[in-house]
Amino acid sequence: MTEHNFRVPQADPSLHNADLAPLPPGERKWGWFEIFNVWSNDIQSLFGYTLAATLFISYGLNGWAVLAGIVLAGFIVMGLVQLTGKPSVKYGIPFPVMARASMGVRGANFPAMVRGIVAIFWYGVQTYFASTAVALLLKTLLNSDGATATLLGLSAIDWLAYILVCAFQVALFVRGVDWVTRFLNWAGPLVYLVMIVLMIAIWYQAGPSLLGALGSIFSGSGEYAGGPLAAFAAVVGTMVAYFAAVVINYGDFARFVKDERQMRIGNFLGLPVSLAVFSVIALVITAGTVVVFGETLTNPTDIVARIDNVTLTIVAAITFFAATVGINLVANFIPPAYDIANLAPARISARTGGFITAAIAFFIGAFWVAFISSMGIAAFVDTLGAVLAPLYGIIVADYYLVRRQQLDLQALFSAEAGAPYYFNAGWNRRAVIAFGIASVFSVASVWTPGLEALSGFAWLLGALFGGLLHWLLMRRQAQSVSAAIGTR
Repeated sequence: MTEHNFRVPQADPSLHNADLAPLPPGERKWGWFEIFNVWSNDIQSLFGYTLAATLFISYGLNGWAVLAGIVLAGFIVMGLVQLTGKPSVKYGIPFPVMARASMGVRGANFPAMVRGIVAIFWYGVQTYFASTAVALLLKTLLNSDGATATLLGLSAIDWLAYILVCAFQVALFVRGVDWVTRFLNWAGPLVYLVMIVLMIAIWYQAGPSLLGALGSIFSGSGEYAGGPLAAFAAVVGTMVAYFAAVVINYGDFARFVKDERQMRIGNFLGLPVSLAVFSVIALVITAGTVVVFGETLTNPTDIVARIDNVTLTIVAAITFFAATVGINLVANFIPPAYDIANLAPARISARTGGFITAAIAFFIGAFWVAFISSMGIAAFVDTLGAVLAPLYGIIVADYYLVRRQQLDLQALFSAEAGAPYYFNAGWNRRAVIAFGIASVFSVASVWTPGLEALSGFAWLLGALFGGLLHWLLMRRQAQSVSAAIGTR
């Protein structure tokens, strides 16, 4: 594709602005290292560690079996993002524009808003987790345990940390994608270093016998009704669901990558490889807390606080904060900013969308301790993933099976009746029907009594079901279009 193909001279103002416009190859600066750091920061975030540690203790499986399930999930996610990233690398478009091909130029507002709502929810939760690292830092520097009157489960220091993190993230977002990229590139490697130091410290205190006990230390500590195989599948499914929000809008940052090869290398190193290394570290640390402290600790900030080393506490708090903030901006702040801008491009820029995102997410994070966390982390992840899953299946099935990997870039920004992606008043009703049916099934598999065995599969089943329904509903229309072209 040549450079001039990325220009959209006849774009409808209601569908186009500088943030949504196709990005020409000459303006793309990301290589494999930037993609690797996107995934590394996602995995290394405080929520990511807490989820991994929780999986080790919740299913009654051998520790090594849980580790294998987590790594398998990494390979699955790698394959999924290759599918959503490829069209954005080819055409330089973000997720809301890509969704127009399957949902219609107006109907794309629907998946963009669903994805935006989920991302805003994630953004608020990850902001809270990042604030726990800052709170630990403040308590260490002030030599205070923060034990004061609480509001919504947070002390005065906790609230101060939360507000500081909220302000910092907005300030970094305003500086632009290049600043966020630099932030990720130093935060990812540094967090690995700190986690390795933390692992060595815990291992040293636990003693040399810890290594031999890693496989069995969690066995029997939890139960899963479906048995070991179902528990293993649930671990895999939950980890896939954890990445679901990033998987569907992966094009929002794949569009910055120089070429597809760089994307593939970054995905491999950042997902199965990085996830394997990080999970081994999490396995050792989580098991070590059982031996050293007599209880299982799943939040790294709680573990660091118990070690009683001021230098390690300060360094760890800063790096955990950096990793969580980095992925929060890339995965949960920039996407809804684009999604909100897509609603009214002529009036709302991505920057304005970011401010709206931050305002809503502030309240979500503030209510995490008092209310939202009572759902349980696994159920929380599975539910959000179940909502997004059918959208992923629809977009992928449309691009690869219906469109055969060919898009009309100009038509993605056209609202003229009869344009390829105009459908019915700008909406593809078939895609909406496919989403409605598939999402009811995938969410029900998480919460309906009697379907508990499917909860870990909610994301994969929802994506498959949504894609299959869309292909079946669109197949006749695609054949009609092909026949019409053949008679011309």
